[in-house]
Amino acid sequence: MGGEADAAETGQDGQDGGFEAEREAFLRLAKENDELKDRALRLAAEMENLRRRTARDVQDARAYAIANFARDMLTVCDDLRRAIDAVPAEARERGEAGLVALIDGVEMTERSMHAALERHGVKKIDPDGEKFDPNFHQAMFEVPNPEVPASTVVQVVQSGYVIGERVLRPAMVGVAKGGPKTAARDEAAEPGPVNEQAEKDA
Repeated sequence: MGGEADAAETGQDGQDGGFEAEREAFLRLAKENDELKDRALRLAAEMENLRRRTARDVQDARAYAIANFARDMLTVCDDLRRAIDAVPAEARERGEAGLVALIDGVEMTERSMHAALERHGVKKIDPDGEKFDPNFHQAMFEVPNPEVPASTVVQVVQSGYVIGERVLRPAMVGVAKGGPKTAARDEAAEPGPVNEQAEKDA
């Protein structure tokens, strides 16, 4: 009888040992499964981030690929405007046929140039009367004028341009000095010292 009891106890121990081994194997596989799942989720997130970065880079490349070319074309726009402004008002009033035709042709060319630039995302900045913004404007000089708020753009020396959300060329401006402050935070947008070198270049 003792032998049968020992055999039964040994069998029970064997079953318990087998169950414990299966349990450990199951827990190990469950842990490996969780690790693989976590790794797969991380990889999927990285791939999504890569896809978004690539899409953004492609979009930026399309939007800003012509930036250098557009910047060069701004010189042509400036020259067209100078040619128009160089015609004396008296000559315009006299209305000589040849001169009027020439002026009309130059103005039409200027409008066509601006339209072409706008089709490619290049827009003109003409901030006359706006509050000075150092992100888009470059202060060339200050104009004492107590009738308008301080740091208001009162003269545009050269128009600025943006392409998409980037500044292609800041507008060169003169700003009011001595007027009332529009808000306490205006001090952060003060134009600062006049850029003498830029003024000479203009």
